[in-house]
Amino acid sequence: MIKRLLSIALAVTITSCQASVPNKLADNVSSGKFNLQPEPQHFLVSKIITGAIANYHYKKVKIDDSLSTKIFDKYLDNLDGSRTTLLSSDIKDFEKYRYQIDDELESGDLSAAYFIYNRYADRLSERIDYALATLKGKLNLDSNDVYVIDREKAPWINTTQEINDYWNKRVRYEFISQKLQSKDEKKALEILVKRYENLKVQLNKLKSEDVFESFMNSFSETVEPHTLYLSPRSSADFKINMSKALEGIGASLRTENDYVKIINLTKGGPAEKSKMLHPNDRIVAVGQGKDGEFEDIVGWRIDDAVAKIRGPKGSTVRLQILPSGAELNSTPKTVVLVRDKVILEEQKTQSEVKEVTYNGAKYKIGVISIPDFYIDWDAMRRGDPNYNTTSGDVKKALLKLKAAGVNGIVIDLRNNGGGALKEAIELSGLFIKTGPVVQVREASGKVEVNEDKNPEEVYTGPMTVLINRFSASASEIFAAAMQDYQRAVIVGEQSYGKGTVQTAVSLNELVNKDQDLGQLNLTIAKFYRISGGSTQHKGVTPDIQFPSMFPASEFGESSEPTALPWDQIAPAKYTPVANLKPIDAQLVADHQKRMEANPEYKYLLEDIKEVEKARTQKSVVLNEDELKKEREVKEAEDLERYNRRRVVQGLKPIAKGADRSPLNNDYIKDESLQITSELVSKSKS
Repeated sequence: MIKRLLSIALAVTITSCQASVPNKLADNVSSGKFNLQPEPQHFLVSKIITGAIANYHYKKVKIDDSLSTKIFDKYLDNLDGSRTTLLSSDIKDFEKYRYQIDDELESGDLSAAYFIYNRYADRLSERIDYALATLKGKLNLDSNDVYVIDREKAPWINTTQEINDYWNKRVRYEFISQKLQSKDEKKALEILVKRYENLKVQLNKLKSEDVFESFMNSFSETVEPHTLYLSPRSSADFKINMSKALEGIGASLRTENDYVKIINLTKGGPAEKSKMLHPNDRIVAVGQGKDGEFEDIVGWRIDDAVAKIRGPKGSTVRLQILPSGAELNSTPKTVVLVRDKVILEEQKTQSEVKEVTYNGAKYKIGVISIPDFYIDWDAMRRGDPNYNTTSGDVKKALLKLKAAGVNGIVIDLRNNGGGALKEAIELSGLFIKTGPVVQVREASGKVEVNEDKNPEEVYTGPMTVLINRFSASASEIFAAAMQDYQRAVIVGEQSYGKGTVQTAVSLNELVNKDQDLGQLNLTIAKFYRISGGSTQHKGVTPDIQFPSMFPASEFGESSEPTALPWDQIAPAKYTPVANLKPIDAQLVADHQKRMEANPEYKYLLEDIKEVEKARTQKSVVLNEDELKKEREVKEAEDLERYNRRRVVQGLKPIAKGADRSPLNNDYIKDESLQITSELVSKSKS
């Protein structure tokens, strides 16, 4: 209903957008090589998006000078966040637009956006040419020069000589890193030359749509991180991903600082099944087949990189990965995957029975893994009584597990990014009689309480819910409801904190155009727990919490500077089904004792320290011998630690250079089984 009313309202507001396109670009024609111009439809689309955000976004947005200066800074940050391409003189030239962007958005004028982008593209082209020229000369690999890796908070570089000096160091650093990786100077040089030549090709392929999408998303991200404009090409990719019919590795990717980064993994896909890939890992090279040559993809456009990674079912692809948190000069690890069609069945709910020993007693614990909150809307609308849903599949699993005589249940929601709100409510209803599950507040302030009205309780026994940093949205709604009702003990990491509601608006449908104008995902509402607090920003804090490899300051909603804040409203009327607080205290104490004796827990703490150390490294000395020694020491430490873990798991150590198979490190799931068994034990007493 909200989406339909919004579409009607937007269609009414854009009737004034049919005027002619402003023509200020003539005053701002680039004197350089690049002179991209907006396409005719961009005037209309920009006005639609501006009107939609100003009038219908959950956040009360004023299109004024205050917003204009933030968009200006965000746009520059999105283009050159490392401050290594544009000069301070360029920024000075751009300053005339700082307080004009709000007026230009409302009028549909895109001159500032294209002028800035064209200048940036010219400067980047100059930097690529300089890098290629540097690679053809003699490189000093034995110096005390310091290369600053992270310049995000540094001032803009003033002169061409200064920026040349920076890029000379950058090229030397990349060459040393590549030489240490490939162990062949000639090969390293070939890879880097090809990398920059490819970057030049990619730059020359820039289209007007690229500029428009970048600018409009700098605008939307300034308002709030989940409001997003998708160009026709991006919208098509989005629909492919939503159809779950993509043949490939089953991973969502994006580019960040020239690297292709993994955002999330699809349950049941080759990447997730490998257990060797994780969110925020960076893909640096792709090899086709079992022995095809690796092709460096650093600096590639995301669509071109994805085209290399995708492929027909049954074919082999090899990826070179820099793990999340690893230094840029670390040795990439190689992951071999067999592409597959990501089968919907494998993304559905799975269940199993685990036998657990706790205090000498044996317990049967049922584990239900839920990859996302799915529903077959088309089958439901057709009246098919057997349409697929998360809640329906979980109900079947619960009945099966009850028949198997389980003593307790673990609901595993790790890496579950959410899905259908309806299913979060229906799932909650399987474990409570009736009552509110989540509250939704619209921009107008109207609050709707979403309730479970089905009195059937499918399962009433002891239960834990397992979450991690990447459990989001509908996962958080379910976990929060179970926590508020004290129906389950929540175990794991603090969740993501996405407590906002988006609606997808097809822009061409609004203006009845055959031409594809793209899609706007607009934030229109916010979720609240039945206890009154929002799931936004803070997420769900587990009753029994594990430290995370992914700090909330960098991963999760709280890492987004424009994320909507946490707040609270009046609680809904509900009655907790139990009082778990006294039990929780004992569970936490016993959990801590087990963790103190658990080697894998100690390894986790070591990993967290290593990742934090890597994040703090802002510079490096450009000396090949020193960097080689550092890498050799690190690789020896990693191998020694890997072998210690193998011995703990009853495996023999491996030799240097041997392939490293993934180890069983899901001790968090094992610990949740122990917690559930203890919960069963205490519930009996």
